[in-house]
Amino acid sequence: MSADDQDSTTPKSGADSHPPEPEKPKAEASTSGVSNAPPPWLLRAFLLAAATVAALIFGFWVLQRLQGLLTVLMVSLFLAFAIEPAVNWLAARGVRRGIATGVVFLGLLLIVVGFLWTLGALLVNQVTTLVQNAPEYADRIVDWVNNTFHTELSGTDIQKYATQWSDQIEGYLVGLAENAWGIGTAAIGALFQGLGVLLFTFYFAADGPRFRNAMSSLLPPHRQRHVLRAWDIAVEKTGGYIYSRGLLAVCSTIAHYVMLRILDVPSAFALALWVGVVSQFIPTVGTYLAGALPVIVAMVNGGPGDALWILGFIVLYQQFENYVLQPRITATTLDMHPAVAFGAVIAGAALLGATGALLAIPVTATVQAFAGAYIRRYEVETEVEPTSPEPPKGNGRNRLRDLVVRLTGNQH
Repeated sequence: MSADDQDSTTPKSGADSHPPEPEKPKAEASTSGVSNAPPPWLLRAFLLAAATVAALIFGFWVLQRLQGLLTVLMVSLFLAFAIEPAVNWLAARGVRRGIATGVVFLGLLLIVVGFLWTLGALLVNQVTTLVQNAPEYADRIVDWVNNTFHTELSGTDIQKYATQWSDQIEGYLVGLAENAWGIGTAAIGALFQGLGVLLFTFYFAADGPRFRNAMSSLLPPHRQRHVLRAWDIAVEKTGGYIYSRGLLAVCSTIAHYVMLRILDVPSAFALALWVGVVSQFIPTVGTYLAGALPVIVAMVNGGPGDALWILGFIVLYQQFENYVLQPRITATTLDMHPAVAFGAVIAGAALLGATGALLAIPVTATVQAFAGAYIRRYEVETEVEPTSPEPPKGNGRNRLRDLVVRLTGNQH
């Protein structure tokens, strides 16, 4: 054997004896530097979230700026729903819808002007009477307080208190005069809002069918039926609420007028009209505001005895109205539990203030009627159904035969 062959067959010692390590792929080395880069969808998600937040902030800003306009539109839509049954009644008899709306507006305007004129006459009459008979009233009040509470007041004390009150009232009036610009601006703003409400109400009532069709045309046919049904329910409930309250106001006015005439309280018709309107159209606190004025007038003109009679009659009539008149008059128009109505008024006042309190009851009645039209109710079962009697037990052969008959359908 040659030396070369011996060297080729002899294993090498040391480092040369191990096989060479495989080389690392170049792709791993080239991509190891960019493995920490964010995925491409993360940037798009971040931009979408930022755009959504910005859109929400802008939307809330727009709603805050347009709060006055939205309130005017909401009140106008409510008033349009209230007068639409009368407008529809006139339109069904051949009167053009615009003229019918104008006739209804004119009638409401006459009612409001007559109400304010009557209250203005009442205010002027009572203020004049109070100024002319102030010393006599003061002596009468002092005598009543001394006899009732066993005190020793005199006319001098009343004069001192009156002087202090006049100074406070004078300071209050001076403060109002200094803020005349702000009061004038607020009055002009309220006037423009009132004109806006009248204008939108007229358009909503006169063009009610066309406006409803325009809104429904934006929806698919299966959605249009629900919108039209909701619209009809809103008109029915809102109009029924207004007309039922008007009828209750007439009943209350007549009852209180008779009582005030019996007690010979001055300005009986104006006071009765005040009680009837305010107690029915101002929710929750209207009864207390309405009853305070005739009690004060009776106290000033007839003494504490007449005031107590008026107060007692107001309380008794309120109970008669709540449990006898109101359930019968509002049975078909506003079937709502008093607790639900009270909670709706509180929620409406918390959301939109006085406007929300006025709109809370008809809106809640509309939602309740709409839910009742689409939510199915079931009768509550109070009796336990009797259990079915067990089949008579037979022997094993009979049970086996019955099983074979049921399985084969052959009795032979």
